[in-house]
Amino acid sequence: MALATGTKAPDFSLSTKTADGPKQVKLSDNFGKTNTLLLFFPMAFTGTCTTEMCNMSKELPDYSGLNAAVYGISGDNPFAQEAWAAKESITVPLLSDYEHKIAKAYDVMYDSFLPQINLGMGGVPKRSAFIVDREGVIQYAESNDDAKALPNFDKIKAKLAELK
Repeated sequence: MALATGTKAPDFSLSTKTADGPKQVKLSDNFGKTNTLLLFFPMAFTGTCTTEMCNMSKELPDYSGLNAAVYGISGDNPFAQEAWAAKESITVPLLSDYEHKIAKAYDVMYDSFLPQINLGMGGVPKRSAFIVDREGVIQYAESNDDAKALPNFDKIKAKLAELK
């Protein structure tokens, strides 16, 4: 079960690949400044994940207007994420949780991802959304075992509007 609202968000520092090369993004760097929307997704180059991140890329200005930084988090390495983002015109900053430590800390990882096709992959993040406020407290938490179920972005926007 995903971390509950009212819980202090586990801090992290994750890699991303930018035009200037790899860099680290630390969640707590947003504390005191902006709310943060964390979007965990199973893996790059898959249908629902592509739909989610492409739609989110189009809506980034809306989230900026709601005083929220947005990050997509998966277990893919930053170079795969960069290639996927370039191929699909994804502009959401993508963070690599390659060792699955953050998915585990937020309690949103599959024991076995897509067991029906026997991939044998544990630790893959479930499609999940967390709003972390400026104080570092989780104000919204949603996680789904169904990898094709997108987060409720209407509820997310409404919560961010409250926190603005």
